[in-house]
Amino acid sequence: MQDVLGPPWTAETIPLADDAEGSVVATLVHRPADEGTVARGAVLHVHGFADYFFQTDFAAWWTSRGWDFYALDLRKYGRSLLPHQTPTDVQDVRTYAEELDAAYERITVRDGHDRLVVSAHSTGALVVALWCEDRRDVQAGTVAGVVLNAPWLDLQGSTLLRTVGTRVIDVVGAVLPGVVVPRTVDGGYGRSLHRDHGGRQTYDLRWKPVESFPVRLGWLRAIRRAHAELHRGLHVDVPVLVLTSDRSAEPPLSADDLRSADVVLDVEHMWRWAPRIGPRVEVVAVEGARHDVVLSEEPALTRVHDALADWADRFLD
Repeated sequence: MQDVLGPPWTAETIPLADDAEGSVVATLVHRPADEGTVARGAVLHVHGFADYFFQTDFAAWWTSRGWDFYALDLRKYGRSLLPHQTPTDVQDVRTYAEELDAAYERITVRDGHDRLVVSAHSTGALVVALWCEDRRDVQAGTVAGVVLNAPWLDLQGSTLLRTVGTRVIDVVGAVLPGVVVPRTVDGGYGRSLHRDHGGRQTYDLRWKPVESFPVRLGWLRAIRRAHAELHRGLHVDVPVLVLTSDRSAEPPLSADDLRSADVVLDVEHMWRWAPRIGPRVEVVAVEGARHDVVLSEEPALTRVHDALADWADRFLD
């Protein structure tokens, strides 16, 4: 069926196994490669936390180069969020393997693509890294590369929070998974993006709220367990491109910080832990990029595209 993005985008609902809240779905959106381009394969993109797929300019970068573009709205996010569900809530990041496997099967078996690039942003990048680790044998010879945009690879904050705090999260999160974690989100990043608040992007604020969604202990416990596994080292053995901003910024944030820095995560954590994903990881810190690097403003956006093009020319042609 036609997607909310309009032609040529289509959307397919993927039914998943019920969970404790009831019925569950994911959504696979698709745009074919541009007419007249040489067919190269497909891209599968996964969004981050409190997010969904709307980054059509990023998709156009790929489709103009002959790649069919698919994006997956994970369960309880975006197009896949059902009225009875708690947004974003899962207790294990490997839960997402069900929809990732289903999307992979549709793209490779049903649609006939024998070459795939996996792309992901922020929390989605953590999910994808573990999924690629678990599915190395299945994906061998098909997944040609992985692009991770500002991957969430560690908990931001003090060393005490990342050590003692993580142990508390692990114990309490197992018993009281639904407890909301106190945090302050001023919405500055969201306002800097959305057209209604002075930004340049148009997206559904029900699916990507300016002030994010609540974070629950069970979900955060799952994230910290995934971080720990990645820190021990994965073995994703295809070329991996990690794109980040060249700096992070913390409150109080200036207008320049909101436009030209990662104000959500710590880029130094990305630089530290990205090599643990596999033996062929390249990290590019893009001057002036935002947290979602493909939503950066010029001239940073051109730098992002140049980095993508350089990597693709070396590993995908």
